[in-house]
Amino acid sequence: MVKNELRIRFLKYIFFNILSTLGVSVYILADTYFISKGMGADGLTALNLCLPVFNFINGFGLMLGMGGGSIFSMLYCKVERSETDRVYTNAFWTALAVSACFMLIGGCFSGPLTALLGADSSVFALAQSYLKIVLLFSPVFLLNNLLVCFLRNDCAPRLAMAGVVGSSLANIILDYVFIFELNWGMKGAALATCISPIISMAIMSFHFITRWNAFQLRIVRPSFTMIRSILSLGLHAFVTECSGGIVIIAFNYVIYRLCGNTGIAAYGVVANLAIVFTAIFTGLSSGVQPLMCECHREHDDRATGYLLRLSLRAALFLAVLAYLGVYLNTAGLTSLFNSQHDAQLEDIAEQGLRLYFLFMPFMGINTVFSVYFTSCEKPLPSQVLSLLRGILLVLPLAFVFLRLRSMNGIWLTVPIAELLTACTAVTVWLCMARRSSFYVYRYVPKQNTRMMQRFTGNAKDYRRW
Repeated sequence: MVKNELRIRFLKYIFFNILSTLGVSVYILADTYFISKGMGADGLTALNLCLPVFNFINGFGLMLGMGGGSIFSMLYCKVERSETDRVYTNAFWTALAVSACFMLIGGCFSGPLTALLGADSSVFALAQSYLKIVLLFSPVFLLNNLLVCFLRNDCAPRLAMAGVVGSSLANIILDYVFIFELNWGMKGAALATCISPIISMAIMSFHFITRWNAFQLRIVRPSFTMIRSILSLGLHAFVTECSGGIVIIAFNYVIYRLCGNTGIAAYGVVANLAIVFTAIFTGLSSGVQPLMCECHREHDDRATGYLLRLSLRAALFLAVLAYLGVYLNTAGLTSLFNSQHDAQLEDIAEQGLRLYFLFMPFMGINTVFSVYFTSCEKPLPSQVLSLLRGILLVLPLAFVFLRLRSMNGIWLTVPIAELLTACTAVTVWLCMARRSSFYVYRYVPKQNTRMMQRFTGNAKDYRRW
């Protein structure tokens, strides 16, 4: 019975979280579609040059959200309410401090940053106008990521999903109005994207209005020990996101030297679609993270192992399904963003979709193991995996294939890096399992534990303290 209840909770959590993270990815995908229709290949190129900034902003937000959410979940129902409030408050003020740095860059250094990202004279103005607005609105992106992660750990995944999906729908509507009806161009696309997380936070505020929240802001002295713990546990999410931004910068550099701005526009199509499918694995890992933290808090290693096995199966199933969907529809997906019917862009993007998306099953394995190690309070393996798949393997491979003048090799860089990282993840896990004499091949439920009460009881009984 406990096993069935655990499986039901797993399916519920990952379902709502995958919908939620897919909603986040719609922000940029909607921009990609409307910008391609309104401004053609130059607009796509400018947007792709700005994507790394989103990665860095979201990286900080996810680091504070997942790190703080992990600590919150481990303390949930075990300490006084003031302790969980202290976790959220420290994460909140850290988010504001980080966003102040982004706002300073946007207000004073957007031009040099645009040039540093590789914009030439043909797309510089478009890229700078988009980039400046996004940086000035960075607080709403960080705080939205923080709130979403805490709501998931506070037994409110549906409300978190509603906030993200609602904001995504608003983003689509605002994109159309600002770009086509008001003719605001790239500035309109940026404003639509920046207003959307405000709507998300407004929807999620009902968690506080209904007083079901187990966390809130308090006037407390900043704890650098607490902040260090939050950053440590969330570092793998930060490294993953920021590594993605660094990879985009590197790919823009090497592809520009092979195919020019048309190649960057084609890579923009591939990268933006990859964001959507990557969101599936982000949702899976963030959905199972609260459950793994609960099991670890109760010292129920068998339940944690069972969740790991369920997560790996789900990741592989979703990866195969997603790749088939991409492989069988490459022409249709490319045509959505090729309003000028550029034959060269079409050829490069279609080949890229077929090769680049081979990364998905291996990325699924890596994201699941990363959140597993973090939930078991072993952040170092997660950080190593994030560095391997993000920088240490991708960058050398990309420049090797640039030297070989192989565009197909460039597309295969990420799949190769993810495959090697997955092998490393499995090796590390087997070593840990051998040392602890714990394997996840079989689930044997514990009896008469608080974990059973948590899985079979009413969640509301545990949310008011």
